[in-house]
Amino acid sequence: MLQQIIEEIRNSSFLSPWLIAPSIFFLSVIVLLIMKKSTLAIVRARVAGNTSWVWAETFIEALSPALTVAIFAGSVAFLDRMLPLSPRSDRIFDVAVTGALILALIIFVDRISRRLVERLALRFSVVQGALGLFQGGARGVIIGLGVLIFLDSVGISITPLIASLGVGTLAVALALQDTLANLFAGVYMIAEKPVEAGHFVKLESGEQGHVIRVGWRNTRIRMLNDTVVVVPNSKLASSVITNFSLPNHEFAVSVDLGVDYDSDLEQVEQITLDVARELMTHSDEAIFGFESRMRYHTFADSSVNFTVWLGARDFVSGMKIKHEFIKLLHRRYRNESISMPFPTRTLDFRPNTIARMRELISTLEKRPE
Repeated sequence: MLQQIIEEIRNSSFLSPWLIAPSIFFLSVIVLLIMKKSTLAIVRARVAGNTSWVWAETFIEALSPALTVAIFAGSVAFLDRMLPLSPRSDRIFDVAVTGALILALIIFVDRISRRLVERLALRFSVVQGALGLFQGGARGVIIGLGVLIFLDSVGISITPLIASLGVGTLAVALALQDTLANLFAGVYMIAEKPVEAGHFVKLESGEQGHVIRVGWRNTRIRMLNDTVVVVPNSKLASSVITNFSLPNHEFAVSVDLGVDYDSDLEQVEQITLDVARELMTHSDEAIFGFESRMRYHTFADSSVNFTVWLGARDFVSGMKIKHEFIKLLHRRYRNESISMPFPTRTLDFRPNTIARMRELISTLEKRPE
């Protein structure tokens, strides 16, 4: 039936196909677009609030632009059949219609895959941290497959192209092996989260500071002197990292001290803990309610050594607390006459060496100026 209508339009002596065909084209586009909008609106209204149709809204959103492209493609194909075109023009129209239909398919699958990745990101933290990469990779694969399908549909052999892509991919992988190593290390860092933005870390090489960004290729760390160290992810993933922010930012600050052997160790312990408790109570940098501890552990050469633990909110706060604790404890020890010995050195010479030195000094004293 449709073929008969097309033949009548082509052979009509009253109306030119070049006049009626474009009119039918525009009319069909308008009618089909209205039908599409009405149908999708009805479907959306029926599935609204139905929890069993969790993908219905996503399906409708993905289908709407794809149907628009398909409607134009179908109308162009109908226009091609109505117009008396040359074989070359027919071929151009066929290629355009094929490309438009494949484009509609690409749009539909791309939107579905993007929503799928977004839903996976809500359930898996690794996908959430790498959301942009997963969406970009999926889009690249979909567009690549769409292009290959289009080329095969229009009669272009894709076998040499696939072989060339394989060789090219291998060459690129060899040329960018360091970059790819950093990329996969970045995926590991984002998935396992050994460090995150805001953590205070110390690297095996000695650098320490706050992590300001964990990227795909490198991680940036702001040092205490406000300089930024950029560490490649491959090196960071293979090194030993001390993370002062895990399992939380709070941690115990240790201060190593020593007192004279003549000191009353019970008195030293009481005074030291009194100073520590006072600091924990009044300092804004301390952990509220932290119970300070003190333990003797070594009979050193000139002192009895011990360690005091204080609670700090984070690493930088710990530095401030240690600073204040040392000042307060030094003042209290001095008021209580508690001695903190420092190392002294004694030089021991042989008797003949001392005699020679005396002779040399006497000779220098007798020499005229």
